[in-house]
Amino acid sequence: MKVRVLVSFAIICVSAVAETPVVLPDAIVENYCVASRNQEQALKSASMDVDIAGSLPKLKKQGKLHALRRISSLGRITYERLRFEGDNTVKREVIARYLTAESEAQHGPSLAVTPENYKFKYKGHGQLDGRAVYMFQVAPKQKRQGLFKGEVWIDDATYLRVQESGYLVKSPSLAVRKVAFVRRYEIRDGISVPREMQSVTDTWLVGKAELTIEFSNFSIDGSKQGVAGDTDGQ
Repeated sequence: MKVRVLVSFAIICVSAVAETPVVLPDAIVENYCVASRNQEQALKSASMDVDIAGSLPKLKKQGKLHALRRISSLGRITYERLRFEGDNTVKREVIARYLTAESEAQHGPSLAVTPENYKFKYKGHGQLDGRAVYMFQVAPKQKRQGLFKGEVWIDDATYLRVQESGYLVKSPSLAVRKVAFVRRYEIRDGISVPREMQSVTDTWLVGKAELTIEFSNFSIDGSKQGVAGDTDGQ
């Protein structure tokens, strides 16, 4: 049910607009790619607070981690764990697994939502949180770990992403059947800043594993490097 809720939210929180956009879809994607490359540079040496809440509803277990997320001048993402409350099973099996997967993804092939990895299909023009957006359906060109099938919504003023949603096309492990997610961003000073991420992992053994990440206090300090944090859940 929660998977359907995630997908439904991704669909209904945008109000469709009938007019055809002035910019052609291929040009939108090209502008989006340019903005995405500039975004990678703009986010270097950034930091933000994160509250990562996990739960295993079938086991009635919950937990929440507060941490500092850093992006180094080289683009590496690390975490400084500050406080955890709740059940250690959730910490180990839900939160730590997410952090480990994010860390491992940095060392593999690029997962960027660009034409190198995905096919883009224009779906419409609409409004999201007061912003006009272009909506594209995306499908990966290869069934590779970390890639997804779903949608990306692009701000029509800056060509930056404001939302990504869908399903991972390859299960991260034999214990997992399906992973659905919604990632939301806000445009701040010309940068697409993470705002919230929700995911539901359907497992064979313990049912649904739910994860919600809220980002806050975003800042950039070019004088600071990323500080490595542990991701082993200990």
